[in-house]
Formats: sequence, C-alpha cells, structure tokens
Amino acid sequence: MTEKTITNTDVSIFSCNKKWEELIEDKNFVTVFLSDILEEYIQKQRWFGGKSSKLKYIELSEYFRIQQDDEVYFGLILEVNFIEAFYHHYFLPIAFVSDVSFATENRILPIKLKDQKGYIIDAMHLESFRKVVYQRISSALPIDKTPVQYHKTEDFKFPEYQSSRFMGVEQSNTSIIYNDAFILKFFRRIYADKNPDYEMSRFLSHTKEFKQTPPYLGSINIIDSENTNITIGLMQKLVPNNGDAWEYFLKELRIIFKDIDTKKIAFEDLPDITIFERRKIVDLPPKIVDWVGLNLLNKVELLAKRTAEMHVALGSEFSDTAFTPAYFNGDYTVWLKNRLTYQFQNRLNLTENNLYKLKGYALQLAKEFLENKNSIRKRLVNFDWTKLKGERIRIHGDYHLGQILVQDDDFCILDFEGEPESTIRDRKVKQPPLKDVAGLFRSFHYAIYATIFSHQKEYQQEQEELFKYAELLYKYFVAVFLETYRTVTQENNLSIGYTNERVYLLKYCLLEKAIYELGYELNSRPKWTIIPLKGIANIMNS
Repeated sequence: MTEKTITNTDVSIFSCNKKWEELIEDKNFVTVFLSDILEEYIQKQRWFGGKSSKLKYIELSEYFRIQQDDEVYFGLILEVNFIEAFYHHYFLPIAFVSDVSFATENRILPIKLKDQKGYIIDAMHLESFRKVVYQRISSALPIDKTPVQYHKTEDFKFPEYQSSRFMGVEQSNTSIIYNDAFILKFFRRIYADKNPDYEMSRFLSHTKEFKQTPPYLGSINIIDSENTNITIGLMQKLVPNNGDAWEYFLKELRIIFKDIDTKKIAFEDLPDITIFERRKIVDLPPKIVDWVGLNLLNKVELLAKRTAEMHVALGSEFSDTAFTPAYFNGDYTVWLKNRLTYQFQNRLNLTENNLYKLKGYALQLAKEFLENKNSIRKRLVNFDWTKLKGERIRIHGDYHLGQILVQDDDFCILDFEGEPESTIRDRKVKQPPLKDVAGLFRSFHYAIYATIFSHQKEYQQEQEELFKYAELLYKYFVAVFLETYRTVTQENNLSIGYTNERVYLLKYCLLEKAIYELGYELNSRPKWTIIPLKGIANIMNS
C-alpha cells in the first residue's frame, strides 16, 4: 500500500509497506513517483535536455539492480514524453538513505518504508554507490551474459578503490573521477543502442591503439527487454592536461589581435591568400609569421596531423562492418538531403522570427541569408555523389576545439557522442572525414571572432576593421591545416578525394555546419549570430 501524507511542515512524505529492495515492484508507488515527483524533479536537472519543450508524462521503460553483497541500488530508464509528440530516454540511478543529515540538496523524495524512514536520492551523490560501480567494473569477467553487463579491458588491472568525486559542473552527462586516475562518464540521456562515444573510444584506443584519445578501460551496458544493448557508462584513463584547445586558442588569439596595435600592423601590408589554398609554414609570408607567431602556427599544424591520424585509424578497419570504409552512393545522398533540407527550413523560420533581436552587420547578414534562401537550398540539394571518389568513414561528428585537450606540446581528442541534435542512427552514418575538418575550421572561425567580441575595448581598431584581420587569419589557419592534413592522409592511403573534390566537400560541410550553428546562436546568443551568418556568406560568395 502506498500513501501520501502531508506533515505540518508541508513536506510530502510517501509511506509504503515494502522494504527498499522490493519498492520498485510496487506499481502504485511507481505511478505516484513518476507523475508526482519525477516530472518536477527531472526538469530541474542540468542534464535534462528537454527544457525548451513541454513535458507530457514519464513512464518507467526499464529498471535494473546495481548491487554488491547487501548494497542495493536501482537503475531507472525513464521515457520522458513531450507534448510536441517526441520522447527522450534518461538514466537515473536511485538510492535510499536513512541519515537525515545526508544529501540535503540532492533528495528526490522523503519516504517511510516498512522498516525505516529516509530519503530517495540520485545515487550518483552517494559514495557507496560510486564505489560499488567501480568494484563491479574492476572485477568484471571477460564474458558477461547478465542483463547488466560490466566490462573491463583484459590487459588492465584496476587498483583498489580509494576515492571518487564529481568532475566539474554536471552537464548533459555525469562524470566521476576515481582515485584521481580514472574517469567514468555516466550517460544521462540514453539511446536504444550502443553509445557512439563508447564505440569510438573503444575502437580507437583499444582496437587501433590510437594514442591521442583517453585509453578505454571499461563500460556498463544493459540488455533491455527487447534484447537491445544500451550503454550506461564509459570508463577511461584520466589524462593529464592543460585545459582544452578552445581556451588555449582564445589566449593566443587575444595576443595576436593585441599585436596589431603593438606592432602597428596595417591590414593593407598583409599578403592575402585564397581560401582552401595549402601552405607549409616555411612558405608563409614573413609578415604573417611575424604577426601570428610560429608557436600557434605549429599548433595548427600539429592539430592537423593528429586529426589526420585519427581519421586514418577510423578508416583502416576491414572486418568490423561498423567501421569499414564506404563510398558515396544514392542512399547516402537521400539521407543527407532529407536531413539538411529539414534543418535548413528550421533555421529559416528561426531567423525570420528572431530578426528583431539583431542589429548592425548581423541584421544585414541575416537579411542576406533570407534573400539567398533559394540559392542556399539549391546548393544543399544539388549534392552529386557520382562525382565523388573519396571514402566515407565513421567520424567524430562534433569536432571542435572544446573537444580537444592540450597536453603540453600535444593534443588529446575526446567526446565522440556526435551532434546533440542528431538521432543515434544518424550519428553512426559514415561521412566524409572532411566533415570533421569543417567542424574544426568553424571552431577556428568562432575562436577568432569570439576574441574580437570579448576584448574589443582592448583594441584600437574598429570592430569592422578587425573583422578583415579575422578573415585573413582564418584563411592562413586553413592553409596550414590543409597542407599537413592532406599529406598525412595521402601517406597513409586514406582517400579524401582530389583537390576539386576536397574543396567541394569542404564548402558543402562548412555550409552545413554554419547552418547548424545558426540555430543555437539565435536561441542563446543573438549577438554571436554574426559568426555563422558570416560563415554562410563566405561559402556562398566563394
């Protein structure tokens, strides 16, 4: 029997004539818990991705036990349905605690059970839960046929559990650092399939021994009632680092733009270059090298090398069909056009509805975007696969400077989940590796413009004048990157097409990326819409 009572402090207390271990089997409790408690609770969590939609109801899709000896926790798979006729699935582990002083800020529900009173909390906040998960992974058997499957690499021996803590602020996933040496990423939003981050990380570091990504050490997967393998957690080695490449580039770019004034660099004195032209650093004009500096140019070159090596590893598999290279064909083209025409129409609608938020150059570019909608749509639908000879492979999918860690004089690539807006199936579609390259180029573009926006008061030049330097600097970053990237892929027999094909694919993917970015900026940072709009204009005018 489940009852809800109100105390004189107006706090809802649920009473249930069950023990904790039996609670989830009580259908009355589950009904009340989902509708009266979780509907409100889940919308307040940072990892909940449906804040812009209206929640309709929550169902318990699956549940399973996470236990060791007498310690029992429940993993809930919640199906969150929205008024707009779509749904998400989320993973929520729950625990029962009886200590009234514990987890005062992370309680989900005060409850009175058959044998004791206490609180249901998100188990992530309980060290004993985190310890159990660590011990289950570290002691996992090579073959696990149970519904909750723990896995670890056979050649790695985990040390005894010492400590665990949250990594930074909780975002779309929850990351736990163990022993200051390992990191377990719990996927909060889950999919009826293996998570791409798990697949890609395991394939790159374990199968291909690619050194520029955190080593895969273990995972948690569940087999649901329909025999689908669902990834819950990914364990990796915690790699030492100096922060991400986004922050590194912002720091260096701030100095570069400051040097325009310090070194009295006139824009007219800087040699121009054609976009997508390739250049070795030794062949760059001395005035460009003096302005930008060899340090950052060498970093761009190294980033190109590591990106190419990642793609070579991803394109070198011939037995696992999930990773074997493929060629362009009609099926891929239909998929691509359907996806992009829908996305493009969505961005057109957003732009029309948000013009009032824009002003100056951003408003001018937005109006040009709307005026040129037919030309842009034509560019998207006129994708001709019959002229493309390069390979399609599994790619990172959401590749930008924020997904790359700086390690002294090197880089480490992480977070292979793919584009947040894409379905799990779309994230696993084999794509031209140049789509990742385009993602990084868009990130260069963002970093350059973000520097101008953030530090305008430090510079003597007007913003419009600084934009000229920005576009030139971007073209030289692209030139240095492409020279090294093409050389490494060519030396390792990864086919990315001839020059005209590469330029065509880069333009197409850059346009796709900029259109994708426009939605986020219009919704979140209208001032920054100038960056994707400028990117779209650049491609359409090139």
